[in-house]
Amino acid sequence: MSGTSASTTTSRISSFVLLVVFITLALSLVALIFAAALVVGYFNVGNDLTGAYVLLALGILGIAISTYVLVETRRRLSKLKIVVPPVMTTVECRKCGVKNVREFQRGDYIFKETDPCQKCNDKMLITAIYREVKEKEKERFPF
Repeated sequence: MSGTSASTTTSRISSFVLLVVFITLALSLVALIFAAALVVGYFNVGNDLTGAYVLLALGILGIAISTYVLVETRRRLSKLKIVVPPVMTTVECRKCGVKNVREFQRGDYIFKETDPCQKCNDKMLITAIYREVKEKEKERFPF
C-alpha cells in the first residue's frame, strides 16, 4: 500500500468465448464463399439461387454477431477496472491540535506516537486510518 493508487484491469477475454466467436466467424466466411460460388455457378445447381441467398444471409448474420460479441466484450472489460482507493492516516498533536493527513505507511496503527509536531515539538499521535472512497458516477443509459 505505498505510492500511488494501483488500478488493475482484467485484460483477458475468456478462451471459450474467443473460441466460439472465431469458429462462428470462420463458418460465416465459409458460408459467404459458398454463396458466392453458387451465384457464380461454380456448383451446377441450375437457376435456383435460394440456397445462395440463405448462405449469404447466414454469413452476414454470423459476421455481425461475431463482431458484436467482440466489441461488447472489449467494452465491458474496459468498464471492469478495479481502482484501489488510497489509504490515508490522520496524525494529530495532542498539545496544540495540529492535524496532518498523509498516505498510509507500513507499520502505522492507531494511537502510535510519530514524529514531533512542527509547532510545539511534542510527539504526534495517529488518530485515524481510513480509505478515501469516491462515489461512483451514475450511468445514464445502462444499455
